[in-house]
Amino acid sequence: MITVNNLHFKPFIAAETIQQRIEELGIALRERYAGQRPLFIGILNGAFIFTADLVRAAELECEITFMRLSSYAGLQSTGQVTTNMGLDIEIKDRHVILVEDIIDSGRTLYELTKKMREQGPASVAIATLLLKPDALQFPLEADFVGFSIPSKFVIGYGLDYNQSGRELKEIYQLAE
Repeated sequence: MITVNNLHFKPFIAAETIQQRIEELGIALRERYAGQRPLFIGILNGAFIFTADLVRAAELECEITFMRLSSYAGLQSTGQVTTNMGLDIEIKDRHVILVEDIIDSGRTLYELTKKMREQGPASVAIATLLLKPDALQFPLEADFVGFSIPSKFVIGYGLDYNQSGRELKEIYQLAE
């Protein structure tokens, strides 16, 4: 058990399990994008660690950039998606892979993929470390999913609670 900002969290997914799954996702990406030069777009802040590990595991010639979107305050979604740092690269005719740490309601990626498709990419795929299928409220298909998890609040491996806990190697779940 750990305490972050006065909340207690229990171990949920071990660091070794995370790395093993990322290697498997890397193989799947390598197979799908063989001979291509995809553009990975990491969604900051939460996906920065996952993006780095996933790109290395994919072993593809690629390009990497980041966007910063926000929709959370504390333990809950605000219901609004805010772009804090937009895309600074042309995506027309590119194979785009959006890399997210967690898909909860799906609002952020649903709105982002709509905007992306308007720019004429060759394809848009979604890679997420975590997916909460029971919390999904928008019609969204993730192409590469690390783990499907219950609708519990989690931190670690890039995910935070009020900007704390991102540095943890494991993923922890809020203790009841």
